[in-house]
Amino acid sequence: MKKTLIGAATAAVVAAGTFGAVAANASAPAAETKAPVTADVSSRGLQQSTHLTIDAATRAAQAALDAAEQENQRVTVAVVDRNGNTIVTLRGDGAGPQSYESAEKKAYTAVSWNAATSELVERLEQAPNLKDIPGTLFLGGGVPVQAKGAPVAGIGVAGAPSGELDEKFAQAGAAALGR
Repeated sequence: MKKTLIGAATAAVVAAGTFGAVAANASAPAAETKAPVTADVSSRGLQQSTHLTIDAATRAAQAALDAAEQENQRVTVAVVDRNGNTIVTLRGDGAGPQSYESAEKKAYTAVSWNAATSELVERLEQAPNLKDIPGTLFLGGGVPVQAKGAPVAGIGVAGAPSGELDEKFAQAGAAALGR
């Protein structure tokens, strides 16, 4: 008998809840549908920008990695977009663990200043605080990629025994984009 009473009570609660939900839905006003807010922006308010495709970035990174491998160097290559976001990173066989982050920072530094990082190293003599900017690395091995004189990407290479070699390989990657 106790089970029957509990079952009946449960059924009554469920029924009341269902009826209450139906009643509440039936009495609620219909939600108003609003048209989305749109604006027709004139061409004066827009600016187009040029970006590397992932295919182009990969081609550049692979060319830089191939150039390093031809000289038996174990490096990592990173390609970043105009905003410093990584598009592609290739870590060569045997590249050191520090090379991954260094390559990205060199690429970021090159695109940020639209200059090779070896050139920027020289600027540190006049402005030593440049090196304190987060995410940058002022060592040779980063080169900017330009379209119509404006930076659109950066290529960074790290892991060779010198920044000069790293930059040579980064330039090989940039040159592959012109082919």
